[in-house]
Amino acid sequence: MRRVAVGPVALAVFLMCPADGATQQWPRFRGLQAGNVADDSVLPDTWSETENIAWKIDIPGLSWSSPIVWDEHIFVTTAISAAEDEVQPIPGLYDPGEHNGSVPASGEHRWMVFDIDFETGAVRWAKELHRGVPTITRHLKNSFASETPVTDGERVYAYFGSIGLIAALDFDGKELWRKDIGTFNTMQGMATASSPALHEDRLYIVNDNTAQSFLTALDTATGEEVWRVERQEPGHTWATPFVWENHQRTEIVTAATGRVRSYDLKGTLLWELGGMSLLTTPSPFASHGLVYISSGYPGGSLRPVYAIQPGAAGDISIYQDVASGLQEGFPGTRTYSRDDHVVWSYPLLGTYNTTALVYGDIYYTLLDRGFLTAHDAATGAEVYGRRRLEIGNGFTASPWGYNGKIFLLSEDGDTFVVKAGPEFEILHKNSLDEMSLATPAVAQGSVVLRTQSKLYRITRQ
Repeated sequence: MRRVAVGPVALAVFLMCPADGATQQWPRFRGLQAGNVADDSVLPDTWSETENIAWKIDIPGLSWSSPIVWDEHIFVTTAISAAEDEVQPIPGLYDPGEHNGSVPASGEHRWMVFDIDFETGAVRWAKELHRGVPTITRHLKNSFASETPVTDGERVYAYFGSIGLIAALDFDGKELWRKDIGTFNTMQGMATASSPALHEDRLYIVNDNTAQSFLTALDTATGEEVWRVERQEPGHTWATPFVWENHQRTEIVTAATGRVRSYDLKGTLLWELGGMSLLTTPSPFASHGLVYISSGYPGGSLRPVYAIQPGAAGDISIYQDVASGLQEGFPGTRTYSRDDHVVWSYPLLGTYNTTALVYGDIYYTLLDRGFLTAHDAATGAEVYGRRRLEIGNGFTASPWGYNGKIFLLSEDGDTFVVKAGPEFEILHKNSLDEMSLATPAVAQGSVVLRTQSKLYRITRQ
C-alpha cells in the first residue's frame, strides 16, 4: 500500500443516504449513493424462490444491464435473438478457448426497452428500438445489451453500444430522439458495456474501441452532440464514467486501461493517471471526499486501487511501468513516484469485474473468485484481509449495503449477506438458482434483482 497524509477533504463526513429516510429512486447503475441504501426495516435480509418475493417475471433475451427505478417504473433493456442456437454464457472464470471467448451472433436480434410496473410486475410497454443482425461479436459472458439505462425522471435514456444507438424515451414509451454514434469493435471482440452517465442537461458516453476511442457529451433534450474528445485507448475499457461533484469543481472521471482521465464539463482534460491493468471494468465512484478507481485483470501484474482527492492537475501517476510488457500482463519493473492527490493506493487490490463498495467508513473489495477484503475508506489501512465466501462461486455483480449489512451476489444467483464492520461474518445465503451478472437496484423498500431470464422484486412479506 502507498499512503500519504489525509487532508480535510478526505476526512469529510460521509453522507451515506438521503436525510429523508428510505431510498426512493435508483436512476442509474449503482444508484445515487454508489450502492448504499438508507436503512429501512422493509428491506429484506433473506429471500429464496418462495420467500419475500413480491413478484417475478420473465424477461426475454440475453442482457446483463441492471434495472433502474423511478417512482412506479422499473426500466430494463434486453437484446432478443431469433436464433435457437444462440450461445449462452456459463458462470466462473475460465479459459475462454477459441477466439478468446468471442462469439458471433447467429441470427436477427431485437433491441428492447421494457417499462415494468413496480407494484405489480406488469409490463406497461415494451419498445423495440432496433432490429437486425449484430455486426460485431461479443464475449461469451457478455451480451449485446449490457449497458444500464439512466433516467432523469422525465426521460429514460437507453444506450446499446453493440449497435451504436442511444435513444431517449418518455415514460409512456414514446421515442423522443435517437442518435447513432457508430458501431466499433472492442479488444478481441468482447462487445461493449460502459453505461451512460447523466448530469443536468448532458448525457456522457465513453466508447473505448479498437478504431477510435472517444468520450462524447449529448444534449438530453435533442440528442445533438455538444462535444467529443478523442481518447488514446486500445479498446480494453468497460467502465462507466462518473460525474464527480466535489467541493472544488464538477468533473467527469473515466477509468481505462491506458489512463484514468478526468475532464471538465466542456471536455478539457484536467488530470490523468497511468498504471492500470490490462482490462478495466470497475467504475469510479466517490465517498469520504475521495474518488475511488480500480482495475484488476486476473492475469496482470498490476491490479491497482487509487483513492484521489479533489484538485489534481496534469499527470498524477505513481506507478510507472518500466518494462514494456507490463501493460500486456507480463512481469516487469515497477517504479514509484509521489503525488499528494493520491491519498492512498494499493498495486494489487483491484478486481476484474466488480466495483468496490464503501459502506460506513470501510472500503469493501469483492474479488471475482469469492473473497472479500476490508480497508479504511479514508486512509487505506487494512481492516481485514481476504475472507472466503464460498468455494466455487464467481462474482461479477457489484456489492450493495443497507441496515448494517453487505450484500454480495454471485454468478450462480446466490446472495451472501455479510455483517458490516471490522469483523467478517456471513449471516445468510440467499439462492435464486439462476445465473446473474447484473447489479441489482434497491429502492422503495425492495431489491430489484435480475437473473439471466427473470426479474424479481424482493421485499419483506
